[in-house]
Amino acid sequence: MRYTFLPAATPEAAQNSPILLLHGFGASLQQWRSNLVALSQYHPVYAIDLIGFGGSQKAAIAFSTDLWVEQIYDFWQAFIGQPIILLGHSLGALVALTAAVKHPEMAARLVMLTLPAARQELLSGWAGAIASRIETWFSSSLLTRLIFKIFRQPSVIRKTLQNLYQVAERVDDEIVEQFVAPTGDRGAARTLCYLVQSRTDPAFSAATQQMIPQLQMPTLLLWGTSDRVIPLTWGQKVAPLSDRVTLVEIPDAGHYLYDEYPDEINQRILNWQSTLIIAQQDLIDVSSS
Repeated sequence: MRYTFLPAATPEAAQNSPILLLHGFGASLQQWRSNLVALSQYHPVYAIDLIGFGGSQKAAIAFSTDLWVEQIYDFWQAFIGQPIILLGHSLGALVALTAAVKHPEMAARLVMLTLPAARQELLSGWAGAIASRIETWFSSSLLTRLIFKIFRQPSVIRKTLQNLYQVAERVDDEIVEQFVAPTGDRGAARTLCYLVQSRTDPAFSAATQQMIPQLQMPTLLLWGTSDRVIPLTWGQKVAPLSDRVTLVEIPDAGHYLYDEYPDEINQRILNWQSTLIIAQQDLIDVSSS
């Protein structure tokens, strides 16, 4: 697996909780190009490529959030070993949520930048049965490989991102290359077949509406009001399920809010963490007196 580490900028910042960043579907740790350095001014920062993505192994296995949770838990045990701020975007947010529920000792804080629903939350009953049949047709290895060949083209990736980004000028050669490069790795097409087939399995992830009430740590949920991939209405539905969750809507931001408005997102995360530290210290002072 591939990972990166940025030490905190100062000895004082090195005493703060480390941050571990988890990317979204199809992306890699390079998606945090405008966040890593800014966050490392106040915290040690780690970022990894989930198995199957980026520079990590293109494994030929069934994928699930549980698989990625165990990956990051093993990484945490080996390299960090103290409570962290777990930060994920989209698929990475779903993995982070699952990890925070399964291994609460690992995460002192949880930050999610949008949160996808589990498949079973989107489709059920007769609609789910029909969808399953359609998914079986479209998740065939032959069709997936054909789609892979089409969508790995830089021009197609650029056009797709431009349709999803709210700040079009952020879709530059660097971000396109981040999505293109992993598709040239050995086994990339085969791994995509496994990913597509796994994503249609109800066992791919537990239901988010069941996990959120189990959260034990303060949680920040940031959501772009113009997200075209996962509508804000879903965030407004799941956030009230736990009083540990604070939903903050980012005006005009889309699905890639961390890259569209990086300065604002970085500052909101840092301010939220600082506010929690101050509140915690106030409680300690009160109890001491």
